[in-house]
Amino acid sequence: MVTPSFIVGIIGNVISILVFTSPIKTFRQVVKRKSTENYKGIPYVTTLLSTSLWTFYGLLNPNGLLVITVNGAGAIFQAIYVILFLVYAPMDKKVQTGTLVAIFNVGFLGLVIAVTLLAMHGSLRLTFVGILCVVLTIGMYAAPLSAMRRVIKTKSVEYMPFLLSFFLFLNATIWTIYSVLVKDFYIGVPNATGVVLGSGQLIVYAIYKNKSVLPEKSIEKIDEEEGSAHLVKAAGGVIEMGGLEVEDEEANYLKNRSLRKGRSLSKPSHVDRQHSI
Repeated sequence: MVTPSFIVGIIGNVISILVFTSPIKTFRQVVKRKSTENYKGIPYVTTLLSTSLWTFYGLLNPNGLLVITVNGAGAIFQAIYVILFLVYAPMDKKVQTGTLVAIFNVGFLGLVIAVTLLAMHGSLRLTFVGILCVVLTIGMYAAPLSAMRRVIKTKSVEYMPFLLSFFLFLNATIWTIYSVLVKDFYIGVPNATGVVLGSGQLIVYAIYKNKSVLPEKSIEKIDEEEGSAHLVKAAGGVIEMGGLEVEDEEANYLKNRSLRKGRSLSKPSHVDRQHSI
C-alpha cells in the first residue's frame, strides 16, 4: 500500500537528487580546464560526510529506505566530486583536501560506525547516529548565513542565486513534512531549521533583488572585514550546494569589478558609480 509518507519521500528524493547534480556543470569545466583554479573542495568533503552518516542512519532505521536511497545517491555524487577535485587540484590543495578526506570521511566516519556497531545495542545506536546527523546538518544549514550578511551589507543578491535558494528551501520543506508523517525527530529538527533559514534567505532576496549595490569603496571595505571566506558552502544532510559555482561567480565578479575600476581611473573622482541588479 502506497502511503502519504512514501509519496512525500519520493518527491524529496527527486528534489534532493536534482540539487546533488547541480555542480555537474562546474566539474565539466574543471575537467575541461584540467584545473580547479581557486575553487575549494571543503563543501564536497563535508557533504560526503553528511550523506554517508545519513545513509548509515537509514540502514539502522527499520523505516529508513527512502533515507538510504537519497543519501546513498548523494554520497556517490559527492565521492565523484571529491575524486575529481583531488585529480585536478594543485598539489597544495590536493594535500589539504586529501587530509580532510582522511580525517572526516575515513577516520571520523569509520570511528562512528565502529563505536555504533561494537559498543552500542538496540535503540541506542539509532539515537547516537541520529544526534550526530542532527548536529552536523544544522551546522551545514547555518553556513549560508554569511551570504545573507553579505547581501544585507552590499544590498546585492550577487552571491545568493534565487533558484538554488528556492530549491534548498523546498527540499527542507518536503523532508520536514516527511519527518512529521513518519514521526522521525532526527530528520525533522534539522530540516525544520532549514525551512526557517531558507525562508530567511528568500525574504532577504526579495528585499534586495531590485536594490542598487553599494559603491565599490564600501564593498572593498566589507571585503577587508570578511576576507576571502567561502560564502556559500554545503548545506543540509540530504542536500548540497554548489560551492564551486558560487566561487566562480565571485571570481568573475571581482575580475569584472577590477576591470571597471581600471577603466574609470581617467574619470572625475566625484562620479558616483552604482549599478542596479
